[in-house]
Amino acid sequence: MARRHAIIYEENLRIPEEALSFQGFQGWAESEKFPETGRIDYVAGDVEVDMSPEDLHTHGIVKGAIYAALHSLVAGRLGEIFVDKARVTSRFVELSVEPDVVVVFWESLKSGQVRYVPAASHKPDRFSEMEGSPDVVVEVVSDSSEAKDLKRLPPLYEQAGIPELWLVDARQSNVRFKIQSLQGGRYVPMEPDAEGWIASPRLGLSFRLVRSHTPIATWHYLLEHKKS
Repeated sequence: MARRHAIIYEENLRIPEEALSFQGFQGWAESEKFPETGRIDYVAGDVEVDMSPEDLHTHGIVKGAIYAALHSLVAGRLGEIFVDKARVTSRFVELSVEPDVVVVFWESLKSGQVRYVPAASHKPDRFSEMEGSPDVVVEVVSDSSEAKDLKRLPPLYEQAGIPELWLVDARQSNVRFKIQSLQGGRYVPMEPDAEGWIASPRLGLSFRLVRSHTPIATWHYLLEHKKS
């Protein structure tokens, strides 16, 4: 019997040959052999691996501020919200990714727009991923993910039918915060008003991301919201 090969990306990461297909990647992602650290995505035929440490003040804190604000608005009342390691898949566009933040409404689960996939353990109420089109996906850009977040993922999220994509880049002197709404199969950027508020059609509110210096000269972020 021929020996099966694996792609060794780093010393402690082996990507099995079968993971180079969408179905094979999904099987690997659901197995005990799938790494618990790093971000490993399947993006239209490519396995993309990012083992870089997360920057504390241009990524981690930014993501936390967005999650905290959306959690207070969504969780329990409108639906559920996830941060980190929540896998989103779309078989139609061969996409299997772990966005920074994901919002799922109850109505979308009830309609079948998105569904939770049971975990391989088959234990009651255990789910490993969501398949379909969650309502809002948030990507916080980092040095290692810039091309993927800004160029490769948006067209695939469009094709997957995800209603709203938020893109945040806090690496420069000015924070870049964009909300894009799916209209006619394409993402349309929502324009900020004179005070920087940007409408979210899916959430029915307007948002702006502001930051200020902390006492030790790092950054504090706050996702503000108001009625549109």
